[in-house]
Amino acid sequence: MAAGVGRLPPRLTTLAVFSSPTPNPFSPNRRVARPRPRTPPISISMDPALVDPAHLQALMLACAHSCAIRLSAPDAAARPEPVDIRKLRIAVAHSFLVVSVFCGARFLEEDDGGDERRFLGLDLDLGLGRRGEQRLVGFGRAVSDVGLTASVHDIVVHPSLQRRGIGRKIVEKITRVLHSRGIYDISTLCTGKERPFFESCGFGDDAMGSTTMMYTKSMQK
Repeated sequence: MAAGVGRLPPRLTTLAVFSSPTPNPFSPNRRVARPRPRTPPISISMDPALVDPAHLQALMLACAHSCAIRLSAPDAAARPEPVDIRKLRIAVAHSFLVVSVFCGARFLEEDDGGDERRFLGLDLDLGLGRRGEQRLVGFGRAVSDVGLTASVHDIVVHPSLQRRGIGRKIVEKITRVLHSRGIYDISTLCTGKERPFFESCGFGDDAMGSTTMMYTKSMQK
C-alpha cells in the first residue's frame, strides 16, 4: 500500500434477508395478479477473496453485461460475449471496493428448476451441484483515488432475482462506504436502459453540466 494512503475498508461479511411481503388475502384492495416471487435469504460480502472470477464471468454473461459490447459500434442486437476472465480477475483485485451477493443453491434450484447451467448463463459444468453451497447472484464494485473521486462499475443481479431491491442494496453499500471515507464525487457509466435504476439510487446529471466522454480513437481500424 502506498505511503500516506489510509487503510482500505475492512472486509466485512454481513447477512441480510430480503423477502417480498405476503399479500393479505382478505384485503378489499387486493388486486388479483400473479404473486411476486419471494426473495430467498441472501448474504452480502465485501471480501473480494470470496468472488470466483469464473462465476462472476458467468453472472455477467447471464445479465448480458459485456465489456466487449462497449468497444464496438452500438448495436442493440449485439450478442454479449464473456468478459476476458484474466482481465476480470485483475479488475476485481485492483478495485477499491467490491460488494458481492450470494444465495443458497437450494433456493435457486427451486427457482430455476435445478438447471444449473441455465442459471450460470454458460453451457459449462462448473461443479456447483453440491447443496448448501452459496451461488454468486449479485455483484458491484467501485474504483477510487481514495481521496476525491470514485466511480461505480459492473452492477449486476441475476435476471431471476432482479426487481427485488438487491441491486439497490449493492449500490447503497458502495456509496455508504465511500461517504465514510469522505468521498462524495461518485460517478457511474450506464446505458439508457440502466439510467432509471441509477436515478432511483440517487444518481443524476452533473450539476456542472459535464458529459462523459470515452476515448475510442485507438480502437478504430
